[in-house]
Amino acid sequence: SNGSCLQDERITDLLVFGFLQNCSNYNFHKELQVLGHDLSVPACLWENHDDELQTDGSQYSHFVLESRETDSESQDEIIQNIARQLAHIGDRMDRSIPPRLVNHLAIQFMNGNLSEEDRRECLAAALEQVMHTYPKDMEKEKTMLMLTMLLAKKVADHTPSLLHDVFRTTVNVINQNLLTYVRNLVRNEQE
Repeated sequence: SNGSCLQDERITDLLVFGFLQNCSNYNFHKELQVLGHDLSVPACLWENHDDELQTDGSQYSHFVLESRETDSESQDEIIQNIARQLAHIGDRMDRSIPPRLVNHLAIQFMNGNLSEEDRRECLAAALEQVMHTYPKDMEKEKTMLMLTMLLAKKVADHTPSLLHDVFRTTVNVINQNLLTYVRNLVRNEQE
């Protein structure tokens, strides 16, 4: 194991979920709602969708956990703020990810014969390709984190049914390669 505990995985889950939710122009609303329910995402992460009407005319549902401690709520809000900031950066960089790379990655994720390790390698290879195209004015770990989540968004946008698989692989890649950076981001925001 890489030393991550359930709390670390929860932080990464909420960060990736918040990033996806805060990106503009995505086609996987229904799949994201199901994922949020599966993850028991706290209500504070759904705040951007208050009173939003769905295509069926119903109100956007909120997922509420009945007993949340104040510390974890504030941590959830901190994670949401970090996700929102990264999503805004991602929106600006969105068009510079080549569609052929996204298409290729989506095709790889559709292959039911790939193991989770194979998927992580596919995502890592795509990340390596896009890392070369970005300016060096942002710290490397922040760029890697943001681009990993942006690739997940692009694949899910390309093929919404892949959201759950690409989400899980993205969380695993982040926990494997960027967990210390993510912990420090959250810790620095709490101070």
